Order: sequence, then C-alpha cells, then structure tokens
Amino acid sequence: MSGAGRSTAANVLEDSGWYVVDNLPPHLLVPLTELASTSERTTPITRIAAVVDVRARGFFTHLQESLAELRERGWQPNLVFLDASDEALVRRFESVRRPHPLQGEGRLLDGIVRERDLLQDLRADAQVVVDTSGLNVHQLAKKMTQVFAEPGGPKVRIALMSFGFKYGLPLDADFVFDMRFLPNPFWIPELRNFSGKDTPVAEFVMAQDGAAEFIDRVVELMRPVTAGYIREGRRYVTIGIGCTGGKHRSVAMSEALAVALGSPDVATFVVHRDLGQE
Repeated sequence: MSGAGRSTAANVLEDSGWYVVDNLPPHLLVPLTELASTSERTTPITRIAAVVDVRARGFFTHLQESLAELRERGWQPNLVFLDASDEALVRRFESVRRPHPLQGEGRLLDGIVRERDLLQDLRADAQVVVDTSGLNVHQLAKKMTQVFAEPGGPKVRIALMSFGFKYGLPLDADFVFDMRFLPNPFWIPELRNFSGKDTPVAEFVMAQDGAAEFIDRVVELMRPVTAGYIREGRRYVTIGIGCTGGKHRSVAMSEALAVALGSPDVATFVVHRDLGQE
C-alpha cells in the first residue's frame, strides 16, 4: 500500500547487502535477474529486492507472469506486502501533504480504498504481510531485518508482537491470543508504572493461574504448525499477544513465549507495538 513504508523496507534491505531497485516495472524483473547473473562484480548478486507499486502499467499481469518465469529459471521469489490501516495511511499522507497516487479528483480515502481493492488478491498471495500501522521506523527496520536474515539459519522465524486491544488488532497477525484472562498489573499501584519487560511485572504475570499452562499449550499448538510451515516453504509467522493497553500482560507473555518457542529450527523475536503509547 502506498504510504505503508516501502522506502524504509527497501533501505533496510539495502543496508543488509541486498541489491535494491526501486519503482521497477514488473515486466523488468526477469531482465534484472539476467543482468545480475552476467554482472562483472567481484561479489555475485544473489539477493535482489525489487520495489513495485500499483502505478506501473500492466501491474498484475506482468507481476504474476514475471514471478512464474523467475521460478522456472531457478530463482526463489518471495512476495512481501506492506499494509497499514486506512487511518494510519490517511495520517501519513496528510503529514507530508501529498495526494494519494490513485486519488484523482476524489478524497484521499477514495484513493486508499481504490488501491486496497486493486491489491487484495496480491495481498492474499504474499508470503509475508507486514502491518506497519503501529510501527515506527525503527520497529519496522527491526522486523524487516529479522524476516530477511541471512539464509542457512533457522527454517522458520516467529515474531511475537505484543499489542493493546484499544489500539486495534495487528493486520499481519497469523494468530492472536488474548491475555485479558490474567489479572491486570495496572490496578496494582506498585506495578502500574513498570512494563512487562520489568522483572516485577513479568514475575507477577507468570505467577498467575493459567499463565504457565497457556505457554505450554501455545508451544504444543505451534509444534505441528511450524513443522507444516517448514514443509510448505513458509518461513515467517506473526503471533499477536494482546492485552488492554499493550504494556503489562501482553509484553511479559510475548517475552516468555519467545524463549519457549525457540529451537534450532525456529528463531523468535519480539516486537512491542504499543509499549510507550500510554
């Protein structure tokens, strides 16, 4: 989606050693890989990131055809879709005082809705969907870095994203768990100003009835899921862990689950989407 953070994502990949081409017409994807294969560079170009958007003519037809041809040629293309809520996109466009590329003579929101309709099938086909609604530049950079870490490591990467229900569900969550079944440390004066990353709150949350059992059940649930992802070649999953404000219970549980779910085949990392918003 326009305004969802494509430039930031491209910069992260470039800093990580990817060969990045911005605003590339989709039908040039195959010629780009041919140029990379015949490059006279000392270091071969093996990881290419092409940033494309809906303004390119023949966008969908050329993109799907190019991806299919790349697979036939032995490349492994991954489609990453950056998304954000309508509210977040409107706020971003208004802050830079620029019109939406599909706005035309209508309202800003009209352009966003038109683009969302055009991209819904593409979003459904994406291997990775990243919701940037509540992420700042640094959080998005961290998430992109983890998603595209060096190959040869763990086969699946799990993002544990804590969030507050009052700020909305994360759009890119594959699983969502609700921590509001646990007592809220907010109502304990000596814990209110701490977060789930602090030991007093973490110990309080984990000492509650059902907390340890919840972790055991999630680990049990994710065992066949991650095995299936490995078989299907899917390497990234987001688990949303929510509480009321995204400060205490969800933060503590996300940190605990990141430890419990880690294994030689599974790497975990934590993103606290709403911590600090209160």
